[in-house]
Amino acid sequence: MRETETELRDEALRALQLAEPSAKCVAVAQLEAGVRAGAIDVDPAPRLAEPDGLPGRPLQPQLVPPTAVPRRSAKSPEGRAALLHALAHIEFNAINLALDAIWRFAGMPVAYYVDWLAVARDEAEHFQLLEDRLAAHGARYGDRTAHDGLWEMARKTGGDVLDRMALVPRVLEARGLDASPALIVKLRKSGDEDSARVVERILHDEVAHVAAGNRWFEWLCITRGLDPVAEFRRLVHRHEAPRLRPPLNLDARRRAGFSSVELSAMSQSSEWP
Repeated sequence: MRETETELRDEALRALQLAEPSAKCVAVAQLEAGVRAGAIDVDPAPRLAEPDGLPGRPLQPQLVPPTAVPRRSAKSPEGRAALLHALAHIEFNAINLALDAIWRFAGMPVAYYVDWLAVARDEAEHFQLLEDRLAAHGARYGDRTAHDGLWEMARKTGGDVLDRMALVPRVLEARGLDASPALIVKLRKSGDEDSARVVERILHDEVAHVAAGNRWFEWLCITRGLDPVAEFRRLVHRHEAPRLRPPLNLDARRRAGFSSVELSAMSQSSEWP
């Protein structure tokens, strides 16, 4: 029996359905505060029905194939605005992915849902920071094209929480660990110190997000009697996940909980996964 009238997974689904980014960010902050205060219950048991139209998102940006999104350079103000827009789109998708991980998968420990709510909160804060940087460049989220690669992987992995933990945090989000250091350098070289500091904040937080994915992937493998390395390789091939792109941020990946076996294989990317 629920201790409160408000339940996290129900509310996470409602927040996921919100189309307007600022409303979604506010909803996430309220959910996180409510759970911390004990005003929102966490009930892992119900299997919730999926409504049409997930995720909620604004009419803009227009979504196009990844190859149709123009390349971005940090050398000009216009290029930096385009780069910041791409990052904002990633973070908006990351909010949706965290909320989806909460409502969709029943029967996990309460700590799992609390972890992904903390991730959703961080991603909402990242999005708001990037919105501010876009405004400083005379731009806003939605005024450029973007692609739907992150949510496409959510669709592929919606049937099993093991698949989701394997391929969203450990593959897609981990790519951000690799890409961020070079991006920070480029922004600093262009004189955009404020944006560089925002990306530094994102990199710091993303280590914890990838760690959450690693932690729950390993827990699920242990619970199901699976070998984590072999299972990860199987799922990468099954879902045609993106391959590694060097240079790899092995230090950040180590702090995010990748095993020594995986890190050794990653250092020879042709063998991974």
